[in-house]
Amino acid sequence: MKKTSLIISLICLLFAGQTAFAQKTDSKDKKPKMEKEYLVEITTDLGKMKIKLYNQTPKHRDNFVKLVGEGFYDSTLFHRVIKGFMIQGGDPDSKKAAPGQMLGGGDVGYRIPAEFVDTLFHKKGVLAAARDNNPEMASSGCQFYIVQGRVMNANEIASAEARMGKKFTEAQKQAYSTVGGSPWLDGQYTVFGEVVEGLDVLDKIAAVPTAPGDRPLADVRMTIKLVDK
Repeated sequence: MKKTSLIISLICLLFAGQTAFAQKTDSKDKKPKMEKEYLVEITTDLGKMKIKLYNQTPKHRDNFVKLVGEGFYDSTLFHRVIKGFMIQGGDPDSKKAAPGQMLGGGDVGYRIPAEFVDTLFHKKGVLAAARDNNPEMASSGCQFYIVQGRVMNANEIASAEARMGKKFTEAQKQAYSTVGGSPWLDGQYTVFGEVVEGLDVLDKIAAVPTAPGDRPLADVRMTIKLVDK
């Protein structure tokens, strides 16, 4: 009886060891799972822009993907355009707005908590979330803007650093001195994507004539869809 028990114990130990080895081998062979990257395409009468959404800002990414999937943005306007600064859209009230109607107050009834990431800043072409003056700096649930900005020289960059009381990283300085941007927005509004195709379309929209209040005189309407890489 004792001999039989000893044999059974040895078999169990051997099986357990083989299982542990197999599990260890499997874990080595498995590659880290890559997080899915989302791209959206904004279509306007002035052309198309393709935008990559950042995985570093998942709350904003997931909310934007949800709204795009629901067709929320289709037929909305770029209702606020300031050349050398940015173009803003996403107000649901703009879908059926009368000519000259003031826009910018429409929303979806909730905010997105701020997701400030030091490596994501307001260079030309970034997608960022609009917001009101709430103390948490939480973002609008639907309104967004795309930065045009302008190219800055070394003195202007140094002056911006002094006004803001901070030092820009080398990546920021490189971007602001080459492609341009709007550095005073850094750390104030959540950046959650960037234009990867169609910066010329951004420039075309930013150049349209506007009325007082920065609404384009001729509507710049959009549709947005998710696209495969």
